[in-house]
Amino acid sequence: MTRQASVSFNPILIQRIVDRINAAPQQWITFAEFMELALYEPEQGYYATNQVQIGVAGDFFTSPHLCPDFGELLAEQFLDMWTIMGQPESFTLVEMGAGQGLVAADVLKYLATQKHHADPSSLYSVFWSALEYIIVEKAEGLIAEQKRLLRPFQFVPNKLRWMSLEQLPEIGIVGCFFSNELVDALPIHQFVVQDGDLKEVFVTADAGSQSFNEVLAPPSTNRLAEYLAWQDIDIGTGYVDGYRSEINLAALDWLATVSQKLARGYLLTIDYGYLASQYYSPQRQQGTLQCFRQHGTHQDPYIYLGQQDITAHVNFTALEKQGLTQGLSQIGYTQQGLFLMALGLGDRLIANNNTSDITQLNEVIRRREALQSLINPLGLGSFQVLIQGKGLSEGEQSQTLKGLKIP
Repeated sequence: MTRQASVSFNPILIQRIVDRINAAPQQWITFAEFMELALYEPEQGYYATNQVQIGVAGDFFTSPHLCPDFGELLAEQFLDMWTIMGQPESFTLVEMGAGQGLVAADVLKYLATQKHHADPSSLYSVFWSALEYIIVEKAEGLIAEQKRLLRPFQFVPNKLRWMSLEQLPEIGIVGCFFSNELVDALPIHQFVVQDGDLKEVFVTADAGSQSFNEVLAPPSTNRLAEYLAWQDIDIGTGYVDGYRSEINLAALDWLATVSQKLARGYLLTIDYGYLASQYYSPQRQQGTLQCFRQHGTHQDPYIYLGQQDITAHVNFTALEKQGLTQGLSQIGYTQQGLFLMALGLGDRLIANNNTSDITQLNEVIRRREALQSLINPLGLGSFQVLIQGKGLSEGEQSQTLKGLKIP
């Protein structure tokens, strides 16, 4: 099977992908390698340049673009984690894939403000003294945006720095690794069921042109078949020919690295996705791959190269199982709407009710709509929240995190 797609917009990126294909032994590459280049090629990839447009006026927006409350409520959860852990003298937040730096800015501004208005012996003051914030980001264009937004905190000693995941100390982090809409953008392998067998999707280029074809061939690695068996998915039973889906091996490798770096604390993952039984439902015959550009979505990853996002939903069962193999314990799994309500979003909705001053009415309505969007069960509220732990005592694990309590 082949599928041809036209390409456009970034001839330099296109040529670099073509060169990579031509250099491959069979003159094709896995879709995972294609996606890695399209998004993260160091100079021309979507996330590596200033072409990435995130926000209400861009290609897509995330929860922190709506209002600062998302980051502020996360800050309350981090404070709660630190408290449950016995208030260690050093608590490190590691944000992986920080986008434009909005969550970091909202978390740090909120905690700094609470500390400023609180007694020096208050929890906020002591937590602020213990806190170090590390951003892990590979896209140079986004790092530049983050440093511009977070400039005030770069002058606070030992408060904020940038590192790669590899640069973090081995088994040295006490605190919390967290991400919001990171795992969905990790490069995925695609597969198709053909005559009851597993075939992988490879990408090749037409000779002398800048258009790509998809070719089906035996998998590039045994890990694909092993992954499906590990998830209790038997493609030989109940799956029609042409069934297409994704396997995110990069997510497993990422989680293994994070697990190694975390000495004691939590891993918090927020993203859109499903459990394996839903993800690989025989009725979901075309998988979950989506492309985002100017708030439109489509399923063609070969157009608008360098100027569109490419994502796939997250298999949370795989993250749970991989965590267990890497020494992480399962702390909790819930939806973003319930998580934020438990952290106090409902109280903020009630407090945002000053309609007596007509000059403030538009702001009250705007803020209410933003808060409701964060918990909308048909939108951001349906995002999944997975919390895993490591190195926690039995007593610490038995305490329910604030965000996992029934609101």
